[in-house]
Amino acid sequence: MRSAGSVTQRANSIWPASQPEELNAALRSAADWYATRRQPVIFQLTHRLENAALEEFLDGERYSRQSETVIMTASGETAGSVSRPVAGEVVLADSPSEQWLDLWWRVDGRGGAAERHMARSIILGTPSVYATAVDGRGAAIGTGRISILDGWGGIYAMAVHPEFRRQGVATAVVGALLAAGRDAGAANFWLMATVANTGARELYQRAGFAEAGRYHYRQAPCPVTGAC
Repeated sequence: MRSAGSVTQRANSIWPASQPEELNAALRSAADWYATRRQPVIFQLTHRLENAALEEFLDGERYSRQSETVIMTASGETAGSVSRPVAGEVVLADSPSEQWLDLWWRVDGRGGAAERHMARSIILGTPSVYATAVDGRGAAIGTGRISILDGWGGIYAMAVHPEFRRQGVATAVVGALLAAGRDAGAANFWLMATVANTGARELYQRAGFAEAGRYHYRQAPCPVTGAC
């Protein structure tokens, strides 16, 4: 059971690692745990046979289904970026600059200063390489992050300034992150994109990524309309 101040569903949801003997008792325990944190009960479920019984159980409990997401992977040998012009350059660092955080939060953040602080702590929880695309004046126009785990590189926190979209910024950031991942020993790569974000999935496909699986979230019905 994960909780991080309601910043992102992933960091505030249950990851089912094993089948409990009694689903009703396990769900009551989870509901109590999240109630003390004033958060709804949310499950993150991959599309696997192991989760079929839980999916059926949550159907009966009227849990909504949300945020269908595609897991995409690429081998280090074939992953690359399609060459497209981008104004400026991509700068790599071992920690996110304030410019990086400001742009990423502006594009992908939800909440105020407290939520931004929590999001920053989540991002810093894993050693990573941070890519910042900057324009000719040095202002951030794109962000991305890669974390290395057991020979795999995971790409996260992709964001592009609204005024610089469709100019190759995301392509340049992905290319820089893949190169950084290879330098750090990654032989393969993964990332996630929502099903609704067709533009991002097309970009990643051009960079050599293909669908490897899917997951979604199941959220408990709100006891009071508008409470969650």
